[in-house]
Amino acid sequence: MKQLTKAEEDIMKILWELDEGSVIAILEKLPEPKPAYNTVSTIVRILEDKGFVTHRKEGRIHIYFPIVHKNDYSNQSLNKLIDGYFQGSFKSMVSFFMKKNDISLEEMEAAMREINKQEKDKK
Repeated sequence: MKQLTKAEEDIMKILWELDEGSVIAILEKLPEPKPAYNTVSTIVRILEDKGFVTHRKEGRIHIYFPIVHKNDYSNQSLNKLIDGYFQGSFKSMVSFFMKKNDISLEEMEAAMREINKQEKDKK
């Protein structure tokens, strides 16, 4: 799966939130100052070329929708981060973020309890 630029990720986040939408619908969700319609249209077409979105026609309007799930992209991005900066070690990444964000052992244990609870709820 290809990596996305910041602008492409911003558009994908909106499409994941909307499930589908026209360029105008996407543009309405973007913060001020809003980019030009043509800019958003170009980014959406790039996303389509990269295989992240597709479209259907409704009259003269293209309705775009994601074909890559947010979780799939998030997992791939996280794995790339771990591989690129932490030599593939999740433990090293967690340790780094604990030190950088001054996370206490109690907070980490609470996070682990939450993860374990979510795993049990899946079963």
